[in-house]
Amino acid sequence: MNIAVLPGDDIGPEIVAAALSVLRAADEVYALGLRLDSVDVGMASYRKHGTTLTGAALQAAVDADGVILGPCGMTEYPPRDQGGINVPGTVRKRLELYANLRPARSRPGVPDARRGLDVLIVRENTEGFYADRNMFQGIAEFMPTEDVALSVRKITRQGSRRIARLAMAYAMRRGKRVTAVGKQHVLQVTDGLFMSEAYAAAKTHPEVAFREMDVDAMAADLYTRPQHHDVILVTNMFGDILSNEAAALSGGLGLAAALNAGDRHAIANAGHGSAPDIAGRGIANPAGMILSSAMLLEWLGVRHGRPAFVQAAAAIEAAVDAALLDAAVRTADLGGRGGTQQFADAIAARIGG
Repeated sequence: MNIAVLPGDDIGPEIVAAALSVLRAADEVYALGLRLDSVDVGMASYRKHGTTLTGAALQAAVDADGVILGPCGMTEYPPRDQGGINVPGTVRKRLELYANLRPARSRPGVPDARRGLDVLIVRENTEGFYADRNMFQGIAEFMPTEDVALSVRKITRQGSRRIARLAMAYAMRRGKRVTAVGKQHVLQVTDGLFMSEAYAAAKTHPEVAFREMDVDAMAADLYTRPQHHDVILVTNMFGDILSNEAAALSGGLGLAAALNAGDRHAIANAGHGSAPDIAGRGIANPAGMILSSAMLLEWLGVRHGRPAFVQAAAAIEAAVDAALLDAAVRTADLGGRGGTQQFADAIAARIGG
């Protein structure tokens, strides 16, 4: 399997290097046959080529079986017409990655985790209120006068249908429960369309327990009754908010794993930013990037019928849990004393053990 590695900016190269050391350990134990090819993106690419994303880097992502993408510090990029291309957004659009998968669960050894939390947020990734991605041409925010600003929400039947079906497929591999989240009584047309496809998908999966919940009620429920939820199906902006809440409840954003997936491509991309304030200090938590890479292995295993990849992903999950129990190796954001690579080495050492 050919994996394109795009290290990103700031802490990106550090946590990606840590994740690669864990992947190499899993490769050795499970004989995965991984080929890890690194290509510069972000400011490293800009300094060499005058653009944050070269055509060659984008093509490497297209050609690969999977992609690992480190966090990108886009606030520091020059304007687009001067080479400052939005790396994750451009790659996501080119690969048609319509699903953002964000797991969150309480783990042993994490002092601030909300007990009973074990959810997978299945977030639609291309539509909704996100003005930077929901239009073919232009953006979905505009000002008809200097005193009026408008934003357009786009919900399509096709987009709603495919994300609802994916949520059901993941529920069948998990606890067979799906909660569809929105605000249908307020956003009657757009959430009405989204929910109609969610209910239709539920009818084709009678073994999955399905219910609808308002987004504000879900925000409270994740805190008060997290054990009541398994797969959470949600539109783009609501999903972005809920996934960060769930990551915080799991113990912190350093644990935030994410997979952006479509029908033919997937990118492991940790669910947090590039943290320039701690870049180069060797203290960034690599767990989110490591767990995202494990999600990519699982996705590849299911898609290509390779059980060893699914086993390797489960082994990485278990190794992260085991390493988290040791305060000497987990990072300071989780109450530990370890550094980035020390934590990764401890995880790698526990794979297959």
